[in-house]
Amino acid sequence: MKALVTGGTGFIGSHLTEALIRKGVHVRCLIRNTSDLRWLKGLPIEFIHGDCNDRTSLEKAVRGVDWVFHLAGVTKAIKEGTYFEVNGLGTENLIHACLDSNPRLQKFIHISSQAAAGPSRNGLNKKESDPCEPVSFYGRSKRAGEERVLTRAHELPVLILRPSVVYGPRDKDVFALFKCLSKRIKPCPTGPDQRLSLCYVQDLVRGILLAAETQTKSGEIFFLSDGKDYRMEEIGDIVAQAMGTPAIRIRVSRHMIWAIACFSETLSRFSGRPSLLNKDKAVEMIQKDWTCDITKAKTLLGFEPGVPLPEGARLTFEWYKTEKWL
Repeated sequence: MKALVTGGTGFIGSHLTEALIRKGVHVRCLIRNTSDLRWLKGLPIEFIHGDCNDRTSLEKAVRGVDWVFHLAGVTKAIKEGTYFEVNGLGTENLIHACLDSNPRLQKFIHISSQAAAGPSRNGLNKKESDPCEPVSFYGRSKRAGEERVLTRAHELPVLILRPSVVYGPRDKDVFALFKCLSKRIKPCPTGPDQRLSLCYVQDLVRGILLAAETQTKSGEIFFLSDGKDYRMEEIGDIVAQAMGTPAIRIRVSRHMIWAIACFSETLSRFSGRPSLLNKDKAVEMIQKDWTCDITKAKTLLGFEPGVPLPEGARLTFEWYKTEKWL
């Protein structure tokens, strides 16, 4: 069995690559010349240099593989157009490469995001059948990528996964919360009743592998999370307990989030590097709820998350300490 992984050097992609290798899959990774290979060092991987906007490299990358796992994408950018260029057009280019150079592909798995579907409304968990209402440029670009995949569902066996907020070893985004807590500060953005769905990275990887191995109708979409909803206050308390760190809770209002995002975005224009919190991310943060329903994944894929937040937070914290991130 051969698999192509785009975005294999990233947080989720590197964990998926390791899991595929453990299963005896021959893994090919599409990488840029500037890619950081630290998580993939020493692994038996075939590297193809290029990116999702280089059609020649894509044709070479997809040729002869059985599975394509598309994780490459942009989560933060200085220019709005970058989101659509990478997450939308890049996905379309990869699909076209598969059609042209590997029409007998067994499965094309597109790793999207709940951001493509938008926040949950009226206190109800978001379902795959609900209308998509992305609120950010990132979310709209991920939805654009989904649409490009779905238009080819009659020609290729495609499947879309929408993870909730993913955390775990190697993650740099949720790491910001751990870093605040290490300074005994427990930030609570927006309101105390805001709810989120979370997913430990190894649970997500298990879900991705199930999606590859399970026979499904082309064009299916699945949400993935640990199956629980967490209030923002509760998340801070659980992570602080896992770290063994008492912390002072500090409320962060929507106005403060927006002000910090504007300031960070201004600085990023001078540095030329996207900031962790920009106005696009702030739009997502101020939404009431980001929760999803994983009933469909449980029913059709046999997905059963195994790592609840207390355990996942402990494992993640231990990794941060071992790697001297904290």
